[in-house]
Amino acid sequence: MYIVNRFSHGDSGADGLEGFGQGEALLGEPHCLDEIEDRLHFFTEECDYLQGFHILCDIHNGFSGLGTKMAELLHDEHPGRGIISWGTCPVLSPYRDRQKDVYQLLNCIMGIVRLSSHSSLFCPLTLNSSLGLRPGPPVALPNVLYNTEWQYHSSAVLAVTVDTLTAAYRTSSCRLSMTQLAETLNFCGRKVTTAASSLPFPVGPSTSLPDSLFPYLRFPPWIPLSASGGQHLSEGGRSFSQLAVMRGVSVDPHISHNPAGTRPRSALHSGGSNEDVLQCYLQTVFPGAVSVANVLQSQCILGPTFPQFFSPYVTKDGFTMQEPLKDPPDVHSIPVLAALQTTPALEHTLLSLYHDLKKVDVRRWPSWFTAGTEESDFQEALNDLRTLAYCYSNRPGHETDDSD
Repeated sequence: MYIVNRFSHGDSGADGLEGFGQGEALLGEPHCLDEIEDRLHFFTEECDYLQGFHILCDIHNGFSGLGTKMAELLHDEHPGRGIISWGTCPVLSPYRDRQKDVYQLLNCIMGIVRLSSHSSLFCPLTLNSSLGLRPGPPVALPNVLYNTEWQYHSSAVLAVTVDTLTAAYRTSSCRLSMTQLAETLNFCGRKVTTAASSLPFPVGPSTSLPDSLFPYLRFPPWIPLSASGGQHLSEGGRSFSQLAVMRGVSVDPHISHNPAGTRPRSALHSGGSNEDVLQCYLQTVFPGAVSVANVLQSQCILGPTFPQFFSPYVTKDGFTMQEPLKDPPDVHSIPVLAALQTTPALEHTLLSLYHDLKKVDVRRWPSWFTAGTEESDFQEALNDLRTLAYCYSNRPGHETDDSD
C-alpha cells in the first residue's frame, strides 16, 4: 500500500486532486514512482501465477490522470499481461457549480481515452445515468433501497459487481485467463465496456435457473452501471461481445415447474448444466454476439460492514419472495448476475461526452490546463474519443465527419 499524503480524496480546492494533469504529474515525481515500482516488483516476484492487473480509480477527478500513468507503467513493465481498468464515479449532486461540471467532463474524457488505450479493457462504473454535464437521476435498483448521497451505499453496489465479474478468471473453475477474456471481448478496437448487474438476482430458494431466466427473454434482468442511461433498451439489447457471470443459483436445472409429460417451456428448459442454460440465454437474447458464460454455485458473501439496504422482499440468504417479510432479517449473502459487454449503446454514450464538450469554451477554464495538460493533447484526446465511439456503430459504412 502506498498512500499519497499531499492530497485529500474527495476534497476540492487546494487539498483535492482536481485535474487530470495533476494526477499524471504526481506519478511522474521520482520519489513516488520509485516507491511504487519497488512495491510492484516485490509483489510480482512473489506471485506464482500473474495473470495481470486491476486498476480502480476515480474518473471524474485528477485520479483519472494517476490511473492513466499507472496503466502506462504496468503496460511497459509487464508486456503481455492483462490490464483491466475500472473508472469509478460517485452519484453526483444536482447542486454543483459550473466549474465542477466542466472539470468532471474534461477529466472523464481524458480518463476514458487514455485508460482504454493502455488497458486490455476499460469499464466506467457509476450509478449516474450519464457522465456528461447533466448526469440525470441515478439508476434505480429493484430490491435495493440505497441512499444516493452515501458513497458507502453506491460503492457497495459497484464492489459486488466487480467482485462477481472478476470471479470469471479468479476462481479455480475458470476456463479463460484475464488476457484471453479481454481478447474475446475487445476485438475491433472495442476496449471500452459497460458493466451491468442484477443484485440480488430475483430467484426463489427452490427455483431453477431456467425458470428464473424465463421471464427475461425479452430484456435481461440486469441494470447498466456504466452511465449508459436507457440506451440498452433503445438499442434493443444488442451486444457485440459479453461476459455474464451468475453466482448463487445451485438448484439442478432439470428441476423445473413444467407439468409432467409436457414439452419444455423454452430452450432454457431443454437440459444441460446451469452454465449451458446461461449460455443458451445469452444466445437467445443477444443473437450473433460473442458470449462467455460462467456460473458459480456459491453466493456472494456480504461482510458485517456491508450496508443493509435491501427491500423487505429479500431473505437473509438473498432470495426474493413474492410477499414482503414481516420482520426483514439482515442479509448475509445474495445471488448475483453481472455482465460485462461491448454494445452499440456505447456509441451514444461516448458521442454524448464529445458533444457536451463541444458546447463548452475550454478557454474559460485555463486553471484545468495549467495543472499539466496541454491543450493540444486534450484536442487529440477529443478526436480519439469520437473515433473510439464509432468503433461501436452498427451502421454499415458509417464514416466520421465534422458534421457529427
